[in-house]
Amino acid sequence: MIVLAVDCMGGDHGPQATLPACRQFLDQRPDAQLILVGQPAALAGFTHERARVVPATEVVTMDDAVEVALRKKKDSSMRVAIQRVKDGAAQAAVSAGNTGALMAIARYLLKTLDGIERPAIATQMPNAQGGATTVLDLGANVDCTAEHLLQFAVMGSALVSVLKNEDRPTVGLLNIGEEVIKGSDEIKRAGELLRAAAAAGDLNFVGNVEGNDIFKGTADIVVCDGFVGNVALKTSEGLAQMINQFLREEFSRNLLTKLCAAVSYPVLMALKRRLDHRRYNGAALLGLRGLVFKSHGSADALAFEQALARAYDAASHQLLARVQQRIAHAAPLLAPPAARTESAT
Repeated sequence: MIVLAVDCMGGDHGPQATLPACRQFLDQRPDAQLILVGQPAALAGFTHERARVVPATEVVTMDDAVEVALRKKKDSSMRVAIQRVKDGAAQAAVSAGNTGALMAIARYLLKTLDGIERPAIATQMPNAQGGATTVLDLGANVDCTAEHLLQFAVMGSALVSVLKNEDRPTVGLLNIGEEVIKGSDEIKRAGELLRAAAAAGDLNFVGNVEGNDIFKGTADIVVCDGFVGNVALKTSEGLAQMINQFLREEFSRNLLTKLCAAVSYPVLMALKRRLDHRRYNGAALLGLRGLVFKSHGSADALAFEQALARAYDAASHQLLARVQQRIAHAAPLLAPPAARTESAT
């Protein structure tokens, strides 16, 4: 059985979204069990033979400061769910709650893997190939060194190898141009490390990529700092929302517009579905000694079920072990510059 611990109280909608998603998830996966964490009164109406409720008296709100979530709300549904992963009662935790709080609590309880200085947030964005491009980091780390970007690439490769069942997914470094001479000094040095990792067989690095390559599907994985990654993510979500608004407006105009829209309906709906960010919901917090997945805070039941599915896939395909194996193999390159210099002498 794959056991997931679910923070049922997190996000904008709480149990109204998480509980229907949990039921749908369980009905589709007979080898899964869920630990539903939250305030008992809010979860009282949910029953399923493969689900049990673990009470938590507190809730981390979307506005809570990290310090409040970490130091003062020690019986929050978010913390109790992650604690189940630490204790070995669950293989992964899923929450739609406050991103900063989730990362802080997960890092505090689970700690980082050997060879990883900073965890990263990785998720998928739709691309023109009909699939998705995995991008990291998406906001956990604003300022990144070249070594951090290499660590992200190694962890992202492990994640995509699980999601796509592909041993050597391609990796691109987000830059202002494809040429190796472009970018900041840190980005240039990251490119050098990534090329060295490719030569050592640790990565399938294809070079620098630009922002539009995320949506072209030029590489399976695109690595960047958290500031740039978060901007790219919000841009993608904004584009999907704009298309949804456009469709609603066109179907409500005059008769001629309605007729034209009706004729093009199948194509428009196919485009809408491909860009629907709910289908790609579920970001992995990589680099921790346990699996934690972040759902979008505004996720509805459909989107939250996708986050559960991603956590299930990661757990059933031993994502944590794969990340550890790749990190161990790339250890000489992942070390900080000072450590590499000492080992060389």
